[in-house]
Amino acid sequence: MAPPAEISIPSTILSTGESKPYTLYNITLRLPLRSFVVQKRYSDFTTLHSALTSHVGSPPPAPLPAKSWFKSTVSNPDLTESRRRGLETYLRAIAESPDRRWRDVPAWRAFLNLPAGGGSTSNSAISAPGLSATAKTSTISARGSSATAGASDPTTWLDLHREMKSCLHDARLSLARRDAAAESSNGAAAAEAGAAAKRALVKAGTLLGALGDGLRAIQEASRLGEGELRRRRDLLASGRVEKEGLERLSNSLAASAQAGNVGQGAGGGREGWASGTDKAALLGGAGARTGGRVLGAPLAESARTRERDNEGMVQLQRQMMSEQDEQVNVLAAIVRRQKEMGLQINDEIETQTEMLDRLNEDVDRVGGKLGVAKNRVKKL
Repeated sequence: MAPPAEISIPSTILSTGESKPYTLYNITLRLPLRSFVVQKRYSDFTTLHSALTSHVGSPPPAPLPAKSWFKSTVSNPDLTESRRRGLETYLRAIAESPDRRWRDVPAWRAFLNLPAGGGSTSNSAISAPGLSATAKTSTISARGSSATAGASDPTTWLDLHREMKSCLHDARLSLARRDAAAESSNGAAAAEAGAAAKRALVKAGTLLGALGDGLRAIQEASRLGEGELRRRRDLLASGRVEKEGLERLSNSLAASAQAGNVGQGAGGGREGWASGTDKAALLGGAGARTGGRVLGAPLAESARTRERDNEGMVQLQRQMMSEQDEQVNVLAAIVRRQKEMGLQINDEIETQTEMLDRLNEDVDRVGGKLGVAKNRVKKL
């Protein structure tokens, strides 16, 4: 069974896209291999609460924060913070409850953009009962709007950066699959892998643009120090360089595949490889010019060459060159697999490092609380 998602609401943002402004809550989900952000307003929470209660027959473990009729979160930061904490407690109670009844409701998975069993995220969002039109639209377009609006929050910015790195990693793996499929002459698999790489690169480009806009907004609001801003600019520049490199690799693979098809149609060989006719002309010409089997300095006879005449030596040379070509192909495939494994290990190390950093932060926070408790005990 997969571990439950770690849910938090680290920040909020004020949406002014409509005539009446409202507060959006940035819900951050941290899964074992990736993290992403979903933005919801309070009315979406009430719709979810009604759907869960009607489907299960009992309300969720934690109560939903009550609606305020005389105050608005748009102009009241204290109410916004109080509601943010209450909504975070509400979601965590459902996610961490031993009772799975509320988590098994399709409305819950659609609310958090989690894929339903055997279906896609967008399909589960459309078919989930009890969701309002606003919730469905927010679910389907969460990657675009959340990336654009949520990147102005420092904590959400890091989550979106991790999602961008995950897209680049997916593109790299797709390109490796495309290369392997192209070598095995599997055109359908190569085309499918190439399309997957393109989709991942487009998504990474969208996230890079949102991260750049968000970093400028963070800098204008002076929400981070100059050192942290410089570090994040370096991360953004590194991501752009990596994306451009993968795009060049994708385009070069496509160009080489087209050139290979032209070469096969014209000369029957692979691009960059000498054809059998060229090899025969080269070896035949050398034998004709020399008139014997010794090309250059004399070589010691072996069991494979002792009983062969000039034509036999040419055939042996062709066979050896063919065997060397096959060995080079095998070696190239091994090197590619080793590179892919190294990249995967690097990504896993980065993920583990981030987890250890969060663990260190938790330990420091608990240590501070223990110090406060010890001081209180001493006073008692």
